[in-house]
Amino acid sequence: MDISIVVPLLNEEESLPELCAWIERVVAANNFTYEIIMIDDGSTDTSWDVIEQLRLKNPHIKGIRFQRNYGKSAALNEGFKAAKGDVVITMDADMQDSPDEIPGLYKMIVEDKFDMVSGWKKVRYDNTLTKNIPSKFFNWATRRMSKINLHDFNCGLKSYRLKVVKSIEVYGEMHRYIPVLAKWAGFRKIGEKVVEHRKRKYGTTKFGWERFVNGFLDLASITFVGKYGKRPMHFFGLWGSGVLATGFLMFVYLIISKIVEPEYALTNRPVFYIALTLMIIGTLMFIAGFLGELISRNSAGRNNYLIEKKIGVE
Repeated sequence: MDISIVVPLLNEEESLPELCAWIERVVAANNFTYEIIMIDDGSTDTSWDVIEQLRLKNPHIKGIRFQRNYGKSAALNEGFKAAKGDVVITMDADMQDSPDEIPGLYKMIVEDKFDMVSGWKKVRYDNTLTKNIPSKFFNWATRRMSKINLHDFNCGLKSYRLKVVKSIEVYGEMHRYIPVLAKWAGFRKIGEKVVEHRKRKYGTTKFGWERFVNGFLDLASITFVGKYGKRPMHFFGLWGSGVLATGFLMFVYLIISKIVEPEYALTNRPVFYIALTLMIIGTLMFIAGFLGELISRNSAGRNNYLIEKKIGVE
């Protein structure tokens, strides 16, 4: 199979028939063998019924329905598990991503040998104050921290070599950082393609202001996990030992001072409480590193979701 097209969705009943018809025209014109995997993230409208009807007309359409809403990352993760195409392409269901970009994204993976290609919506039709400006700041910060030179990390339109999506785990709100996850998994050839951003035709946005706060928290988390996820003792143990040693040296100084000036009480000095606090914090950090090491060596899967129905997916 040439292409797996993974489409996460939430309450997109109006756009799905038009989106699938557009995808079908594009893949037919390019003679691609394909599958469309739609992941219904707990929709409360008739999105799942629409998917079932579309499946009757086109057996290449497959579906996964969550029992409740888990978020875009969970939907993408399940779609990646089910994908079988040599190239996996993700796009949003709201018609703001153009299926006409599929051949170009496919070519960059197959012919240009990229591991992953991220879309760049260079011209956007979103609200400048609430989306465009925060998005620019978010992308700038992510570029600086990840050292990946992309302009639009959060673009839903991306393409991947199949091995990439089988090598990463997307959870929480980590869908914004899939290029970072791919980099930490060892995939270095990450490219970018300018893609069309279309005005929203149906529905409303599913993301609010909280996504920016969560985004930066997730960036800090993914940076730490990428560097120390398999060796937490190297982080907590190092800093814990340093803090503990600093507190201990301060205590040594206090003891020497007590010997030199016996009449001066140790507990009257602020340094005493600072040293005590540092030793406690250092000990706790060291213990955290030790426990993290144990957990990392015995962690169970964290990406288990309640799936109500599947069609066309094993």
